[in-house]
Amino acid sequence: MTKEEIIAKINFFLAKEFEIDENLIFPDAILRDTLSLDSLDYVDLVVIIESNFNIKVQQGDFQNIITFMNLYDYILTSMNY
Repeated sequence: MTKEEIIAKINFFLAKEFEIDENLIFPDAILRDTLSLDSLDYVDLVVIIESNFNIKVQQGDFQNIITFMNLYDYILTSMNY
């Protein structure tokens, strides 16, 4: 799977789970604002990431994830891509 395919997969799952238009998801967009995340939504986000990408999200990992690009980089790095 290419980097672009992984990013497309991330966008698809996020748009579906958080019921937003996939066109609103782009690299520089603010994750929290775009997905209207509250603290419980972050738990859902972690579950989505862990189940779809077979990685383990550690407590505190999301402190530096502000944009979708930060999220893409985090997932790709965690997958050892």
